[in-house]
Amino acid sequence: MDKKTFIEKIKNSYTFKGESILIGSAILGEDYETGCQVRLPLKTFNRHGLIAGATGTGKTKTLQVIMESLSDAGVPVLAMDIKGDLSGLGAVGEKNPIVEKRIKMIGMEWAGKSYPLEFLSISDEPGVRLRATISEYGPVLLSKILGLNESQEGVVSMIFKYCDDRKLPLLDLKDLKSVLSYAENEGKEEFKKEYGFLSTSSAGTILRNIISLEQQGASTIFGEPSFDVFDLMKKNRNDQGMINILRLTDMQSKPDLFSTFMLCLLAEIFQTMPELGDPDKPELVIFIDEAHLIFRNASKTLLDQFEMTIKLIRSKGVGIFFITQSPADIPAGILGQLGTKIQHALRAFTAKDRKDIKSASENYPLSDFYQVDELITQLGIGEAFVTGLDEKGRPTELVNTLMRPPYSRMDVLSIVEINKYINNSDLIRAYNTEIDRESAFEMLQKRLNSHKEEAYREQEQNQEEHPASGKEEPTSFEQVLKSPITNMIAREVTRGLLGVLGLRSTRSRTKGWF
Repeated sequence: MDKKTFIEKIKNSYTFKGESILIGSAILGEDYETGCQVRLPLKTFNRHGLIAGATGTGKTKTLQVIMESLSDAGVPVLAMDIKGDLSGLGAVGEKNPIVEKRIKMIGMEWAGKSYPLEFLSISDEPGVRLRATISEYGPVLLSKILGLNESQEGVVSMIFKYCDDRKLPLLDLKDLKSVLSYAENEGKEEFKKEYGFLSTSSAGTILRNIISLEQQGASTIFGEPSFDVFDLMKKNRNDQGMINILRLTDMQSKPDLFSTFMLCLLAEIFQTMPELGDPDKPELVIFIDEAHLIFRNASKTLLDQFEMTIKLIRSKGVGIFFITQSPADIPAGILGQLGTKIQHALRAFTAKDRKDIKSASENYPLSDFYQVDELITQLGIGEAFVTGLDEKGRPTELVNTLMRPPYSRMDVLSIVEINKYINNSDLIRAYNTEIDRESAFEMLQKRLNSHKEEAYREQEQNQEEHPASGKEEPTSFEQVLKSPITNMIAREVTRGLLGVLGLRSTRSRTKGWF
């Protein structure tokens, strides 16, 4: 390997005119002190990215480094924290021998610092409550959460259309259940006349799935006040971008709920934010940890929707980074949209692992300096292959990189420290008081009560116009009970029961059936 040629190529590939962030320094073979720093331009962070690697190879610290750098550049961040290990960004980091050795190799200055945090939640985790109404989710995403088939999804679409036509707000699960119940009972003929037949079995399945969802604690993500996505894009008084950490440690067993919420949030951001084209730096960067949870068992409709969102949302100044173990976890159509790729070590324990590694190595630019499929299994902790886009959108040289250490704590905050952040949050006071305004549930209740009162008044009016003549007419039910056929059926049933029990009737059999 020609070190001089290598240094020249890497410097040319990773030197930019505009603002950039330091990722680490280049490694060539056993040479960890090449003097080539690896930087990525802020301008391309809305072109999305991937951070991949086996467990324990340094993905979380890389994520921490990038979020720190974005915050220092005034770019707000939203991170999905499924493992609960990102809170350390809120505390000052400490220098140790490993950190000292690494900063010397990279040739950088290092000073411990903390970053502005906002803790968010869609579950029972403490934090700013993120909610959206049923209407904001829409029938497709809601059907995904409920695990419905196409026929049942059609029923949900019918419910949404009915509510839209009659201006019935669908805010929470209570509203959805009430409209579904109305459509199945009192409003059955109305639905059939205007929207087609509503299958009772489908309605029953949907209702059962809604109840199951409530038992999982999903009621917390539906309702008002709806979260304003612009509250994710704030800076502190030092002009640092706010780091919003969505705490999802109790959502690992509910991937459908998490993935659908994520899609709803992206759709809301896409619809709300103005077109920006290609800004000098992004307005917001979103990091999705354990990204495979989003794509697991996703329908083609949802995958198509996600792919379309990824393609278009960059023009809104929003970048999305996926963090997962292998590039194979990301659908090919989405993987091809990711401009920045940071690949930590992969481990080969089986024939399938070796095949996956071979496939993963083909996702990166060809290199004159590295045998990627071999070296990818030999990378040390805190080392990674890096490639990005330059300011003209061209892929940079693939480079084996020694990642810089974070400035913040490389461990989690204590409960006391987390609560301090939460207690000082202005957003907590704005979003953690639930609003229960009049919606579909209350409106339908009023309608049903009105119908009942009207029927009662008609009954009273009929009684006044046609007063009872002493003896009341038997009801239809009473007439049926007194009919000969009913008496015959009753006798047959009674005789059958007595026979099963080994008993005999004491009545004389000379008359009638007994």
